[in-house]
Amino acid sequence: MLHWKRYLVIPVVCVVAGFLATADAQGPKKESSETVARPRKKGGTAPGEEAELPKIPSRTMKKEGEQKLPEGLATFRSDATTVSVDVAVIDNKGRFIPKIPGGNFRVLEDNVPQKIAGFSMGEAPMTVAMVIEFSNLYQQYWSEPWYQTLMATYGFVETLKPEDYVAIVAYDLRPEILSDFTTDRRQTQEALQRLRIAAYSESNLFDALVDTAERMSEIEGRKAIVCISSGVDTFSKLTFDKTRRALQNAGVPIYALGLMQALREYLDARGFLGPIARLDFLQADNNLRTFAKETGGMAFLPRFYGEFPSIFRAIHEALRNQYMITYNPTNQARDGKFRKLKVELVNPATNEPLKITDEKGKPIKYQIIAKAGYTAPREVE
Repeated sequence: MLHWKRYLVIPVVCVVAGFLATADAQGPKKESSETVARPRKKGGTAPGEEAELPKIPSRTMKKEGEQKLPEGLATFRSDATTVSVDVAVIDNKGRFIPKIPGGNFRVLEDNVPQKIAGFSMGEAPMTVAMVIEFSNLYQQYWSEPWYQTLMATYGFVETLKPEDYVAIVAYDLRPEILSDFTTDRRQTQEALQRLRIAAYSESNLFDALVDTAERMSEIEGRKAIVCISSGVDTFSKLTFDKTRRALQNAGVPIYALGLMQALREYLDARGFLGPIARLDFLQADNNLRTFAKETGGMAFLPRFYGEFPSIFRAIHEALRNQYMITYNPTNQARDGKFRKLKVELVNPATNEPLKITDEKGKPIKYQIIAKAGYTAPREVE
């Protein structure tokens, strides 16, 4: 089981704050110079009388005789749905395009334009789970796929910054967490040292991706799955369609790196691949492309080791630098249905697609990376 301890800070702080508030009501305490004093009733707090704490509008029920909230106090509807969309705009070389004004972004939900409520751009540490195929199906010791797997895995880890969190998950018949999320690169390296002798010949990609994505769904901030895999699934409990829906609901972008591309072409050119094997590999590539596209990630199918550095750079560009858009959807129905999303760049004056040029005035071809949609909350009866 993954230990998500670092993401439990808010609940712990809430419990501590509740305990301190209770202790404060039991008797007066000396306020430190670094502590903001709680508001008390005029004349102090009598024994057994609770201090009058600020009321949070969304958490306070109206009572008879209750005073109205002061004008200008920020309020929000607890039943409103707010959608957050992380968007990356990259050029044809995989480089992030910065400084695009928020007015040029348009969000469509089920083809209905939405009013953008919040817009920002920033760079932040990454939280990455590396899901690595490591089975006897292809990764036999000292084989070409085995060597390529290690090259891709070690190569990506070396590009991480000290503040980035990374977890290592290897899968064959089932996913195994080799190391939990950590910034300690020694733990990560120790986990990678276990990628030596593969055990099973099964390669259950669907189960491994869904299991990891669901565990990461509650993590805040920049997060992603980097999947290093052939794309082949042999014996997963989940079907392709169920896997797609589960990954879309989890909302964790997948960056897939497909293995064995050059080896496949070599074997196919020499007649060693039959029609069934060729179809399996085509389906494998489609798996990776589909999962990446529908979760707002990217898929790479490198044929040469020299492509790895540019792939890692593209992943970092897309993850570290993103535009963050929030909006309140016009459709506030809590029906649990899937809503399709589309992000566009437009010229507000003409309502036409935005044209981006480089320093020399030449047009730049760009790609918008964002999740394909989200599942609306369901009303609890």
